[in-house]
Amino acid sequence: MPLYTLILAEEPKGCFINAGSAVFQGSNYFWRYHDVAVKWALEDHVDDWVKDQLKALGLKNRTDFRVKSDMSDFFKEALRGSSKTKNKTDSDTPGEPDVHVEKYGVPVIFEDKLGLRNLKKATSEAIHYAQYAVSSGRYSEAFAIGVAGNDEENVKYEVYYVFDSITEPKKIEQSSFNFLENEETFNIFYRNAILSEEERHNILIKSQKNIQKAANELSELMVDHSINANERVIYVSGMLLSMQDIKNENGKVIKSGLTPDSLKGIMTDEDRDGIKVVRQIKSYLSHKKVLSDNLELMLGSFSVISLDKDRDEKTTLHNKVSKFINGEASINKQIFCYIYETIFVKIDGTRGHLDIVGEMYSIFLKYALGDGKELGIVLTPPYVTKMMSQILDIDENSRVMDLATGSAAFLISSMEMMIQDVESKHGKDTSVSKEKIEHIKKHQLLGVENDRPMFTLAVTNMVLRGDGSSTIKKANTFTEPAELFNKFKPNRILLNPPFKHAEKGMPFIAEGLRFLEKGGIGALIVQDSAGSGEAITTNLKILKENQLLASIKMPIDLFVPYASVQTSIYVFEHTKKKHDHQKQVKFIDFRNDGYKRTKRNIKEMDNPTQRYQDIVEIYKNGVTANVSSDLWSLGNQVVMATISDEGNDWNFDQKQIIDTTPKENDFRKTVREYYAWEISNFLRGDIVHE
Repeated sequence: MPLYTLILAEEPKGCFINAGSAVFQGSNYFWRYHDVAVKWALEDHVDDWVKDQLKALGLKNRTDFRVKSDMSDFFKEALRGSSKTKNKTDSDTPGEPDVHVEKYGVPVIFEDKLGLRNLKKATSEAIHYAQYAVSSGRYSEAFAIGVAGNDEENVKYEVYYVFDSITEPKKIEQSSFNFLENEETFNIFYRNAILSEEERHNILIKSQKNIQKAANELSELMVDHSINANERVIYVSGMLLSMQDIKNENGKVIKSGLTPDSLKGIMTDEDRDGIKVVRQIKSYLSHKKVLSDNLELMLGSFSVISLDKDRDEKTTLHNKVSKFINGEASINKQIFCYIYETIFVKIDGTRGHLDIVGEMYSIFLKYALGDGKELGIVLTPPYVTKMMSQILDIDENSRVMDLATGSAAFLISSMEMMIQDVESKHGKDTSVSKEKIEHIKKHQLLGVENDRPMFTLAVTNMVLRGDGSSTIKKANTFTEPAELFNKFKPNRILLNPPFKHAEKGMPFIAEGLRFLEKGGIGALIVQDSAGSGEAITTNLKILKENQLLASIKMPIDLFVPYASVQTSIYVFEHTKKKHDHQKQVKFIDFRNDGYKRTKRNIKEMDNPTQRYQDIVEIYKNGVTANVSSDLWSLGNQVVMATISDEGNDWNFDQKQIIDTTPKENDFRKTVREYYAWEISNFLRGDIVHE
């Protein structure tokens, strides 16, 4: 607001502008306007400044941007009932950010405060609203802008990219709002703002550590309450489902998910805590239109939560939940509350580009299972499923099958890649993209799982992700009628077969390759003894109609602490003709993936993010791959060689070329070691040889 000064004087002649001032005629006085900003007195003045900036860019109020008193219905629903904090008091009242732009699909949310000292508060509230909108599921990402100022000449603002509801958002350095001018300027801004592969990886690792800690404690809680390994899987997946809001087609909540306050410890058959959980699960899955056969199987598994009445009796609190609950609570409520506070609040809102829900949920379940050997299950790390999906070059036209589905991790990674490909080609939230993504979820993913608890987990996993659950079948891969696979027409196969199966699980990939379209590609991670003699029968069968393309030796500690096994990834092309033994196979040494795994945790030792990006490039281009020589010695780590027709020489260490010719440096090293040994003996007083 400009500054005006009232001056008594002789009546001036007319009005003039001079050096930043203007004189307006009066009778015996005049007003002199100075080009000096007036201090703002109200937060509304900051709001007006923001709106003026947007209008100056050509954006129109109510069309391109809106204020809090005029939010669109869609945006209101995005801010209604999606916060999952225990302090939430009114799930029907939406938040009200000061200004928001919806024009470009990704919402841009402004929160304004009077006074530069309040910039941090303004930014924090803008981020809160953005995370709130993302957690609703209506948006996968948002931009938050906090604005604070004293006057027109003293305004500051901060811009953040918000991609889920719990991870620290990414700050974007921005000197103006010009990026909002049109679709082209926004798209350039957006491409620069979204996360790099390294940033995604760092967030994943940081989140893993937090979830691992919580999962360890939950496992302890369940063991102390006599929840066995099979039941732990059901409790985790079932209770997470019961916490989900049920929404109509417009995204409006028609039935809220359960919260800890929903469980009262009442012992009637209708209101027992376990009964409430199972009833809510049924409502949610029915609303999601899970296939009736799958629904019946899942509810049969989830019924374990309500069968034991003793688990609904109020009892003394376990020390792991005492900070969340006052007084006594049932075992079911204690487990529910711990999952709610440490897992659900942390992962439920994470969606979109990172797929932290899928990755963290899978990591957590490994811990919740206790000793995975009890179930004969070793789940594949999320960064490996992602890397294998990238190796198979999965895109929007892929039809991906997993015949040993487990927790559906491969299908989730594949679905994410397919969705990213669609959005890169057709834009985010366009009608074409939405139609193609819907088709992918319903028709381009197929999983088969025979283990009932794992089947329940796989379907739950897909339901929580939006949802390819209709394509998960509870069946025996080897007895399921061929009609299912012939109708699906897969062109990609990804799997980690159960390591206790005959011939190390190789029959699973053999069965899958049988139905693969000509030219399709399949990959599995398996104990590498399968390629060195312990699966010859199946391997010879595979070589009759498939070409072995690559063998990648994986880290020895890859599955620590759940199993200590040596594994390799084998990649095949379904050629419908015998393996050409004159063609060379690419053997790659990936034993150093940059991680160090122990029973307690996983540590980054040597650029794992870059290594997992590089391995895809190395798979494609071998020794000519464009990768850093500081991380790789491709001459030693990539071997091009043929395989025999015996099916027992498929591993890198069988093809590794070791140069045994003595070198001068070897001699010098030996001499140094010898003299070091003699000096050590001398210092200890031992006799030194003459």
